[in-house]
Amino acid sequence: MKFSVDKQDKLVVYELLDEKLTSLNAPILKSELVVANAEGFKNIVVDLDKVKFVDSSGLSALLTGHRLCKEEKGIFGLCGLNDTVKNLIKISQLDDVLHIYSTQHDATAAIDKKKKK
Repeated sequence: MKFSVDKQDKLVVYELLDEKLTSLNAPILKSELVVANAEGFKNIVVDLDKVKFVDSSGLSALLTGHRLCKEEKGIFGLCGLNDTVKNLIKISQLDDVLHIYSTQHDATAAIDKKKKK
């Protein structure tokens, strides 16, 4: 799986560079999210701008990130979702569970704002 990582103060941003998040590469993302959480990052953003398709394994990896951040009282944000991925999340009834933002900037700004409260 190709991705970029930007570790900031108490926030890490993963920008996925593959077009698919499936059973072939989701375990890599899941491992990265676990490592980031173990390193003390309780706020994580995953930018899916380049991702065109997500299967159940990809969704599972994202839910793992959400659970890890929630357990640490942090925020797990998703951004850059295309209509296909948005529909998967909506059909899975996770649109009220996951924090979804339009852009990476919106996600990091919202997390920064919540961290200051």
